[in-house]
Amino acid sequence: MKILADYHTHTVYSHGKGTIEENVKVAISKGLKTLGISDHGYKNVAYGVKIDNFKRMREEIDMLNEKYNNQIKILLGVECNILDNKGNIDLHDKFNKYLDYVMAGYHFGSIPTSLKGMVNICQNYFLKSEKAKEYNTEAIINTMKNNDIFVITHPGDKGDIYIEEVAKVAKDTDTRLEINSSHSFLNVEQLKKIKDYNLKFIIGSDAHIPQNVGNFELALDTVNKSGLNKSLIENILI
Repeated sequence: MKILADYHTHTVYSHGKGTIEENVKVAISKGLKTLGISDHGYKNVAYGVKIDNFKRMREEIDMLNEKYNNQIKILLGVECNILDNKGNIDLHDKFNKYLDYVMAGYHFGSIPTSLKGMVNICQNYFLKSEKAKEYNTEAIINTMKNNDIFVITHPGDKGDIYIEEVAKVAKDTDTRLEINSSHSFLNVEQLKKIKDYNLKFIIGSDAHIPQNVGNFELALDTVNKSGLNKSLIENILI
């Protein structure tokens, strides 16, 4: 089995510890063919990318693609924040034109679209109730329906969801679900419930330091325990 790509890595542009080029060098050393830089959307108050930095990141990646030509393909993505149950995310037209792909997930520290949304998000992070679970599920479903999303990151983290309902819409919208190698989501229990839905998956390192780029140990262990058919995971070659 060969790892082809890591689409979920962070840099100093959000709350990662390394530069884009440092991530690139580790990816090359591990034999990856594609590296995605996917720092957090700008509405995360603690570590979101500054809007003006997307142009700078695009220029830096274009330069690095020339420098490391024929060694690796570098893409610029973003891990947007899901802001409410309407499916709103912090995807601004001002920087969307610089991006190669968009991921989205629940995160602490994001600014919802309204005060009511802020209360709902906070409640659903911390409360274990059917109402919270329904809200979280609706938020992810509407995010996929209302946006062009490549990957939903760590589904079920920061708020419980009905994974079967998310899986149905992921299939309908051609959205990938991530098996995250830093968080425990998707987890074994979730994957067992949806492994026969014929979905598309990726595994992601969610690396916040360069050394963890391409580190899929936890994700692959989860896959093996769940019995998921590895051919459904797009960024590995069996």
